[in-house]
Amino acid sequence: MSHMINKVQGLGLAVLTKLASSNVLDQLRLRKFIERSLYQGSKTSFGALSKSQKLLKSTQRQNKPSDSKQRLNPQSKNLFDLGLTEEQAMLREALQGFASEVIYPAAAQADNAAKFPAQLWTQAQELGLNFYALPESYGGVAAEQSVVSNVLIAEDLARGDYSLAAGLLSTFSVVNAITRWGNIEIQSKYLTAFAEESEIRASIASLEATPAFNPLQLKTKASQLDHGYEITGEKTLVIQGESADLLLVTADLNGKPEVFIVEPDQSIASKPTPAMGLKAAETVTLRFNQTPAQRLGDDDFNYQEFLDLGNLMWCAMAVGTAEAVKAYCIEYANQRIAFGEPISHRQSVAFMIADMAIEIDAMRMLVWNAASLAEAGQNFHREAYLARLLCAEKSMKIGTDGVQILGGHGFTKEHPVERWYRDLRATAIMQSGLHA
Repeated sequence: MSHMINKVQGLGLAVLTKLASSNVLDQLRLRKFIERSLYQGSKTSFGALSKSQKLLKSTQRQNKPSDSKQRLNPQSKNLFDLGLTEEQAMLREALQGFASEVIYPAAAQADNAAKFPAQLWTQAQELGLNFYALPESYGGVAAEQSVVSNVLIAEDLARGDYSLAAGLLSTFSVVNAITRWGNIEIQSKYLTAFAEESEIRASIASLEATPAFNPLQLKTKASQLDHGYEITGEKTLVIQGESADLLLVTADLNGKPEVFIVEPDQSIASKPTPAMGLKAAETVTLRFNQTPAQRLGDDDFNYQEFLDLGNLMWCAMAVGTAEAVKAYCIEYANQRIAFGEPISHRQSVAFMIADMAIEIDAMRMLVWNAASLAEAGQNFHREAYLARLLCAEKSMKIGTDGVQILGGHGFTKEHPVERWYRDLRATAIMQSGLHA
């Protein structure tokens, strides 16, 4: 474990050294964040707090924002400019290194054990992932909405492993949602806690075990009380649901779907949700029985946009894992000798890999286009819907072709393509559960 931690710390220090050699830290207002991250990483560990203590540790801010809502400004770049900024390119480089050197080596064992590696949380803290979702006023680095950056983060982490990426992005997604939709009281309470306590885990509970589940028609019900709300119903395939300190739960309120904040208590029953994929994400079924809750958004809350942003994250993860499948198949096809030559010399194999590349580029273009529209504050529902349709279909085809190219080897756990095949099928199943 210490070896792996040292490895990721070395990776983080290498990135920081590169950053420190230029003036980009000051241009992007990242220097304060970097110094804060180094300080947090050097602190000695302290006794574990209870879930409620962790969440309520910092409910008051000394310097509250003066405006009633702390919203991030939309980007002003050209909607059709899908080129990456300098900071996005540097972020991708760091994340892809983390995915290949930290996430990928841990993925096979995590899948076999159906357990998210505890040390991965420690290693992921070096990335400061949540700070990219937090506004500057709450100690983060986000000066404006950056849905494109969020989908890039999801894509690059998923190159290491789809299931582990989903687990890492669970808390990040909740921070994104509260930053985008929470009122000043909710933001002051929870964003402050996320900024100051890295051990807090959070998740989004949205999927229900019903045939042809429609996220606009929810069986989970919310009732309004004199002070707040209460929720009754069941959610399935909740990522990290049993260990979450905070939940965002979708529920029907007077015939209208809404999202509620829930701090887990004894009114919630949990049981594992066995599934063919997402094993390392520790998915569970949660049953709510008159569980206390509070609404996430005010009158400006857009439930459909909440769903669309979640779907974009799953699509981005599908793109990243599909890239991993393609890269593995290319290496295998060049090394696998049959009838005296590499199988990559066979047109049937070469064409399958070429099709992978074409489909991945098409998937990425739709996802980035939808994210760019969302980032600029434009309507992106159509684009997000098309991206989900394409990614759900093509990611499953790419996973299937990956197994096919490896032949008998693709059916064994000796190679990762069977795991990627199982995980990629979740793209068509999951409805929200993440948030860009």
